[in-house]
Amino acid sequence: MDSLVHRPRNVGWRRAAGLLYGDWGTSKAYVLGLAFTCPVAGASGYHSLSIIMAVCALTALVGYNYSIVCRLFPDGGGVYSAARDQSRLLAVLGALLLIANFTVTAAMSCWAGMAYFGISKESIRLCALGMIMVVGIVNYFGPKHSGSLAVSMALPTVVVVFLITALSLPHLTTANLEPPPAQFNAFWLAFTWSILALSGVEAIANLTGVMKLDPGMSMERPKVGATAQKAIFIVAVEVVVGTILLGWAMLSLPKSMEPVLRDNYEQVMRIIGQEYGTLTLGPRFGEALGITVGVVVGILLLSAVNTAISALIGLFYMMARDGEMPKSFARLNGFGVPWIPLGLAVLLPLIVTAVAEDLEALAGLYAIGVVGAIAVNLGSCTFNKRLALRWYQRGVMGVTFLVLFAVELTIAKTRQDALFFACIVIASGLALRAWAQRRAGLRTLTVTEQVAASVAPEIQPEFRLNLNSDQIILVAARGMTPVLRFAMEEASLRKASLYVLYVKELAVTLPSALPGGDPPRWQADKQALAIMYPMLELGRQHDVTVIPLYTVSENPATTILDLTATLGVDLLILGATHRRTLVRLLKGDVVTQVAHNLPENIQLLIYG
Repeated sequence: MDSLVHRPRNVGWRRAAGLLYGDWGTSKAYVLGLAFTCPVAGASGYHSLSIIMAVCALTALVGYNYSIVCRLFPDGGGVYSAARDQSRLLAVLGALLLIANFTVTAAMSCWAGMAYFGISKESIRLCALGMIMVVGIVNYFGPKHSGSLAVSMALPTVVVVFLITALSLPHLTTANLEPPPAQFNAFWLAFTWSILALSGVEAIANLTGVMKLDPGMSMERPKVGATAQKAIFIVAVEVVVGTILLGWAMLSLPKSMEPVLRDNYEQVMRIIGQEYGTLTLGPRFGEALGITVGVVVGILLLSAVNTAISALIGLFYMMARDGEMPKSFARLNGFGVPWIPLGLAVLLPLIVTAVAEDLEALAGLYAIGVVGAIAVNLGSCTFNKRLALRWYQRGVMGVTFLVLFAVELTIAKTRQDALFFACIVIASGLALRAWAQRRAGLRTLTVTEQVAASVAPEIQPEFRLNLNSDQIILVAARGMTPVLRFAMEEASLRKASLYVLYVKELAVTLPSALPGGDPPRWQADKQALAIMYPMLELGRQHDVTVIPLYTVSENPATTILDLTATLGVDLLILGATHRRTLVRLLKGDVVTQVAHNLPENIQLLIYG
């Protein structure tokens, strides 16, 4: 039995909003400080409120467009999926821009997170490098729910933003505000400098493949528009309104605070909270609030690092499965994580963090990736005549695309380091793609006679003759362990058919559904092959019908439970877990999960 990856649709609008906020909501942690320190003459400091408001207006517009994108692509509407409907090359370009985006997201979020934790400027780089490596080590084990931390931290962050806003409301004033640049050119440059409020919005499009279906919809006709719209609306309101109010609060502080704000632009939310807490309830409360803001926002930023690295792994893996990256990128470690993409997902942010001068330098690199990816996504949808778009929706999307395209060109022209970075990522990616496609065209598959015999058509009737035997035993194993021989002896004793299940664990956060094509086969998996062929031989020796089952799954426990029910299994045999404590903590215990959820009519035997 072969199987494709089935991603459960278990993400409701609340969890989708939490995951989206973990990416999108973090933008205010650094966009306010960057707007305040904008190098454009007459646009920084107390001139910046109009810039912040303009960026928030574009953010709201992009959010509206993505609510449409999510409706159009219910199986994953990220830029790779949207652009692939137009051109494979365009899809790869969009994916490479996303790679640039996620790379700098990890570096920038980690840098800002260290600042919010109060790490000194001299030590931020070293601490950020160490934290990226720690996140990489954690992802080696492929933790299930990479966005769980973002979800759990979303509410505390919203509470903190609400509290700071509430404390600042009595003190908001226009007395300090200065007019924006009179010349449009200066305003536009400042606008593009502060464009990072858009960062993270692409996350919602990548979630549609796991969102709960709208009422009345089925897996054959999936629609998640209502779910996505709820998540986008609530997060967009918080991001837009919160950013504007916090920006106004920042600019309502006395002008004597300007040096402090400029020196601490990486952690401006903590400064705002501390100052308004002091004005309201005294120095002690202000200091406590500042520390609280630093910890809450810092943890959320670190969760964004984890999400970005997980997204990089998933993007590389998906492109490899689609033939756009070397097939070696799809090879999994023992925990279901592609080890080459994992290495790249850690190495790239490390390099960027090591060479970047400061957060401002990272911001320039970040902007060219996130704006480019969004532009490619919206442009692909705008010009795709096959999509069911109303005329005004296509018009709004087209206008948004043109604005973003102009922003991207401006960043490329004014930020040479960002252009160089984007060119390096795109050129390297296209070179890898060309090499992968060349190898794919020359590749041949050679198997031994024994392997060929194990999959020969003449053995298929043997399988079919015995599928309806009196008893069915299912054994799941990860290797040639004693549990398999025990299962064979038990099947021989009971005159039962024996299903041998190998679950290839896929602990990857996929931005969209895996591309179509041939389903995965155990004959192409060395680890599965080392189990199935010996068991087929043992079955012939013991006169037991052995049926190989092979599946790729994000959740082995759920897959085992589904198969036992679907096949009408009488006895399920599992080997006792031998995972270490740390691994069980990160991955969970499959045996325990199965035991707790197995139907009462199915016997469970745990061997060892």
